[in-house]
Amino acid sequence: MKSILVTGGAGFIGSNLIEYLVKKYPDYNIVNIDLLTYAGNSENLKAVEKAPNYTFVHGDICDRDLIERVFHHYYIHGVIHLAAESHVDNSIDGPEIFIKTNVKGTFTLLDVAYKYWMEKPFVYKKGFEANKFLHVSTDEVYGSLGETGLFTEKTPYAPNSPYSASKAGSDMIVRSYHHTYGMNTVITNCSNNYGPKQHDEKLIPTVIRKALAGENIPVYGDGTNIRDWLYVLDHCKGIDLAFHNGKSGEVYNIGGENEQNNNYIVTKICELLDNLVPQKGKTYKNQITYVADRAGHDYRYAIDATKIENELGWKADENFDSGILKTVKWYLEKYK
Repeated sequence: MKSILVTGGAGFIGSNLIEYLVKKYPDYNIVNIDLLTYAGNSENLKAVEKAPNYTFVHGDICDRDLIERVFHHYYIHGVIHLAAESHVDNSIDGPEIFIKTNVKGTFTLLDVAYKYWMEKPFVYKKGFEANKFLHVSTDEVYGSLGETGLFTEKTPYAPNSPYSASKAGSDMIVRSYHHTYGMNTVITNCSNNYGPKQHDEKLIPTVIRKALAGENIPVYGDGTNIRDWLYVLDHCKGIDLAFHNGKSGEVYNIGGENEQNNNYIVTKICELLDNLVPQKGKTYKNQITYVADRAGHDYRYAIDATKIENELGWKADENFDSGILKTVKWYLEKYK
């Protein structure tokens, strides 16, 4: 079987991706390595945990000995690297773990993969390009936009938080292994993901959880910060295409073309909750509360996904209305 190593597969995007890959590619052995920190949850993988083409390894991507054992034991033919510390607020309070996991961890994976594939090159077969390392990154490496414009693959890096700086550093290490050693690498930079299985600390789950509990719904600053919202399954499909068909050394930006500010997001969720779980004589909007803004809060992110659309045929299936409805219904089941 073709063995694909997915890192961080118990997290939000990773667990959605693994479920998608396990079902789509029964002839692949999907090996998931995850440390199961607070952001990883084995419950996210209940749907595939007994699948014959799925294997879980509990461990740290910074542990070189473990990564080497995984490559040699499972004959890893490709890597999709998602494992990362990802919450911006946490990176402001404690940046060191972000540098360790996102920079050192990425280097460890890259270096082990490169040396293993140099020793044990896999024969390329139709429909599967082996010895490929796909690194999943973020649009936050590009910094902040003003009222207009979009991030493209040629936008200069200008990270503004410890989190985005650590991801920018990991992107540069991946790039260096392609240009220095000729390694078959691809980088994807995505916009804000939303959907099932996202950690409770993120904006959309927080709004739903706080609303249902009758608590204040916190919104940073004046709520006008804008993000491009991408439904997680659409992102997974883009990763799949980039891994299988993306050109070596290339970068592909994946965005939902759904620019919304935080006020709109929070109000939309409250309106959906008013319809789905109405309160007698009240609206959830009354719980919205504005709090002090996040330090260094970027104003606007928005991605131009033209390259992946034209070169790889990717297109988002969900618009924001359909995606947010599915998301709210999923969390209502979780929090009921």
